[in-house]
Amino acid sequence: MLWSAFILGFLGSLHCVGMCGPIALMLPVSQHNPYKKSLQILLYNVGRVLTYIIIGLVFGLLGESIATFGFQQQLSIIIGIIMLLSVILPQKQLQKFKISKPFYKAVAKVKSEMGESFKKKSFDTFFYLGFLNGFLPCGLVYMAVFASIATADLTMSAAYMALFGLGTIPMMAMVTYMRDFTKNVLKLNLRKIIPYAVAVIGILFILRGMGLGIPYISPKPMTEKVTADLNCH
Repeated sequence: MLWSAFILGFLGSLHCVGMCGPIALMLPVSQHNPYKKSLQILLYNVGRVLTYIIIGLVFGLLGESIATFGFQQQLSIIIGIIMLLSVILPQKQLQKFKISKPFYKAVAKVKSEMGESFKKKSFDTFFYLGFLNGFLPCGLVYMAVFASIATADLTMSAAYMALFGLGTIPMMAMVTYMRDFTKNVLKLNLRKIIPYAVAVIGILFILRGMGLGIPYISPKPMTEKVTADLNCH
């Protein structure tokens, strides 16, 4: 299921351009030295991916704890249903849940810190801006976090979020390099693809949880395999 992380990040980056694109456009990158500019953009994106990995590790502990009690299959189905509901339910309905509300103070602090960092131009500033950017509320990141929890493994959860972050890099880098091209891409309204991608990944997680014995998509639970091996002996 790790491959779904990159796809979610790549297709979802069309959403990222709308949400975080203004931040990328405001980066104080060098306009005269292309090598310096490339390094600055790379550091910004490395900072974002590192944040996603840390988030993956934190929530991976939750997924691992749930798996310890034997609820890994059920967790995968629940995560899949949540992803489908996020696509089916109207946005106004979802906003009633106000997922980000408890974090408003922390988010305000992050934004304030980013505002101060924009005034600097040292290399570590770009990494720090990306690191802070990763903590800003984003519905797409929430979906990736839910999916990472379903891996029920600390390392896999971190890897899932890392691949998700890597998937967002091409489009986010393009924002800074080719501003006019990015504007044309947004005019095509390709973000309409995102709900379909989330829905497909949600269905895959449901199938994975059902353990239908389909290779790579819905493998049978490990407990069943162990039992079968014991019966053979």
